[in-house]
Amino acid sequence: MFAPAVRPIWLLIALFSATSAALSIGLTEWFSLHPCHLCIFQRLLFMALAVLALGGVVFGAASAGMIAGGLVLATAGAGLGVAGYQSWLERQPPDLGFSCVGPQMGIIERLVEWLGQQVPTLFLATGLCDEMGPQWLGISFANAAFAGYLLVFGLAAWALWRSR
Repeated sequence: MFAPAVRPIWLLIALFSATSAALSIGLTEWFSLHPCHLCIFQRLLFMALAVLALGGVVFGAASAGMIAGGLVLATAGAGLGVAGYQSWLERQPPDLGFSCVGPQMGIIERLVEWLGQQVPTLFLATGLCDEMGPQWLGISFANAAFAGYLLVFGLAAWALWRSR
């Protein structure tokens, strides 16, 4: 049976994800922003999505391409969760005491701290997750990342469905 061409979809996902990660880095530098642990983790997820989607480009509808596609779907799902949580945190009134900073660092914070020590230019977290930060048309960076992950999730699901 002829498998439809899914490589262009994976390439689109890879380019979109790489562009999202580059924008995250560029806008942080340009506007002298102080990204939080969740911001940096979302940047890392977009980088991972770009690499994983390239696996779909290389392998197409073959088994390895399906595995890479499944990993893209799972990673985009994780991104949806993290960006959704950060968007929720940003909208909480400051007097209620919701914060991403707890008495003990979680796995995301520990990973970001370690990466920040290795490559501070890309992964150093200097801000707080519950601060809104800049907005454009009422949309925060976390909201934009959520929309980006949703797009990637939808495209990956479509590519996997077409590959079956």
